[in-house]
Amino acid sequence: MTQQRTWFITGTSSGFGRILTEKLLARGDRVAATLRKPGVLDDLKQQHGDRLWIASMDLTDTAAVKAVVDRAFAELGRIDVVVSNAAYGLFGAGEEVTSEQIRHQIDTNLIGSIELIRACLPHLRGQGGGRILQVSSEGGQIAYPNFSLYHATKWGIEGFVESVAQEVAPFGIGITLVEPGPTKTDFGRGLVAAEPMAVYEVTPAGAVRRGVADGSFEITGDPVKMADAMIAVAGQEKAPKRLVLGTSSYFAIRAALQERLAELEAQKAVTLAME
Repeated sequence: MTQQRTWFITGTSSGFGRILTEKLLARGDRVAATLRKPGVLDDLKQQHGDRLWIASMDLTDTAAVKAVVDRAFAELGRIDVVVSNAAYGLFGAGEEVTSEQIRHQIDTNLIGSIELIRACLPHLRGQGGGRILQVSSEGGQIAYPNFSLYHATKWGIEGFVESVAQEVAPFGIGITLVEPGPTKTDFGRGLVAAEPMAVYEVTPAGAVRRGVADGSFEITGDPVKMADAMIAVAGQEKAPKRLVLGTSSYFAIRAALQERLAELEAQKAVTLAME
């Protein structure tokens, strides 16, 4: 029989957060679930009782993030796995988005995720270790036109995690970046769209915009299989630094890495002549 573990998951009202919560409760684990819409998990609370701990939390409120994390550890004791999942996408070319939209995207996806991890680290150190799954995206290693600010946050959180993972490894804390490709969740419905500028209609940004609108931007990833993979990797003693999920993400990331390496090699003579 699998030993019961306790999980802390953000963004549990839908998508990966909801699926993970359902699966973990079904197998007998405890879940501390946070979300912005109180009542969305009432059905699971009624079914699973005390094994589901629920708190309202907005990632853009740093003080609230720390308070909720502190309360979860105090009331539940040991938390084995933290899943930093809450995020959304800002849809628009870099010139089209407003300054307010930029700030909210960064405050939520990047600063919010950073502050969540920071709030959890003292507790994880104090209990002798644990694991963090930071849900990033294939968009943390590649980039599509019309998603520039979303990519900025995902590339940003990947850099933060790369560094912090090295800092906290001596304390028995492991961090894995989860990189799903386009997935059949309701992420698309949560996109915040900028006011389009006509000048971008015949550019790559416009092509992506049309592809999303007419369905030709293919979305094939199975979120249930991806959630199973996340649960499995959290249980591995030596988990990978990155978990890439989905056929399209595998090939897109592989191609991007090959292109990057080829460009580096092409510059080798110039680069090595700088000393």
